Parts: sequence; C-alpha cells; structure tokens
Amino acid sequence: MTENEIAKQIVDAAFKIHTTLGPGLFESVYEAVMAEELSRRRLQVIRQQAIPVVYENVHLEAGFRADLIVEGKVIVEIKSVEAIAPVHKKQLLTYLRLADKHLGLLINFDVALIQGWDIEGRERA
Repeated sequence: MTENEIAKQIVDAAFKIHTTLGPGLFESVYEAVMAEELSRRRLQVIRQQAIPVVYENVHLEAGFRADLIVEGKVIVEIKSVEAIAPVHKKQLLTYLRLADKHLGLLINFDVALIQGWDIEGRERA
C-alpha cells in the first residue's frame, strides 16, 4: 500500500470519527479511537512510537513520541486545540526527519469542521 493510499484511509477515518464524536475530547481519546478505526481497516498502527535523536552516531531517547505510525510509513499527529500553531507543523516535520519518513498528517479534531494538513518530509515552497 502506498503512502497516498494509507493517507486516504487515515483521512476517511478521521472524518468518520469527527462526525461520530465531534469536537471537545482529549487528544488521547481521538488517538485511541483513530488507532481502533485504522486497525478495523486492517492497517498496522503503532501508538506512541518513540523517535530517537541520533547525534554523531549516538542514539538518544529524547522523549519524542509520534502519536501514530501507520503501516510503518505515515506519521499521524493528533491535536485537539483551538487552532493549529506553526510549532505543531514544525514538530511533525522534525518527527518525519528523525524517523526517516516522507509523509505525515496533522489532524485537529477540536473544530466544527475537521482540519488536517499533509506534511512531506521536505518543506514545499
């Protein structure tokens, strides 16, 4: 399954969850429900995957954790905030770089209409 096919399933699941549960829940709730929904779709999901920092060939556990990694290819960062801030996008870009992944989805559930951004491992002009 390609990254784009995985992303399509993730976005579809996010819309389904938002339609069913609505805004206002904790990020941890959306994360658990998203993991369950994606698993039901027969996608491999890892929750709270540690992402080490490699500095001069030394692996350091610096406390970075991706909310979800789907099929080992796509990082999903889940937010439940009033508005996505630039730091949220930078966080996902950092995770992509450190985990050597190419596609990430930043999904904010705490809005009337669900918002999401796909973020590539390299910034676009």
